[in-house]
Amino acid sequence: MSYILADGWIQQARHCVSPNCGLRPAGVEPELLVIHSISLPPGCYGGDEIERLFSNCLDWEAHPYFQTIRGLQVSAHLLLRRCGELVQFVSTDHRAWHAGRSCWRGRDNCNDFSIGIELEGSEDEAYTDAQYRSLPALTAALMHYYSALTPERIVGHCDIAPGRKTDPGPAFDWQRYRASLATILATIGEQA
Repeated sequence: MSYILADGWIQQARHCVSPNCGLRPAGVEPELLVIHSISLPPGCYGGDEIERLFSNCLDWEAHPYFQTIRGLQVSAHLLLRRCGELVQFVSTDHRAWHAGRSCWRGRDNCNDFSIGIELEGSEDEAYTDAQYRSLPALTAALMHYYSALTPERIVGHCDIAPGRKTDPGPAFDWQRYRASLATILATIGEQA
């Protein structure tokens, strides 16, 4: 799978535009990739609840857990579902509301300079082969589009909000992901 970006939108993604976004500060481009995990309700997959949350139309009464996040206004740039489907909510040229209070290398407000990818999953359950196939290809496309993104600038939510966030969690196989990404980047380098 290869992905093509145009004006911050991935052509192969299904677009579900979120109002929870804004412009990046003047002159700031993405230079950090943040990997998250999400499932709504926790441990449940395949429904439209994540899209509804990011679109501000989640029925807060539909599940008891939703009362704990009632009124939350968040988004991510991208959601990679367990089946490998990619959904885009915010242009990668813009600021999504995914990181919250965060800091990376002494720099606060990671939303300003990062791209957030949500993996449909939970921190203690294995992610899918489809996700491990799609995520490295997606990452390579983003790195091609934004020159400041490098393998060293890929982190988990847990890395930029320690003590507050723990995703993508111990179930995420960083070694598998990074090895696949390295293979893709090497192939691209050979073709250049």
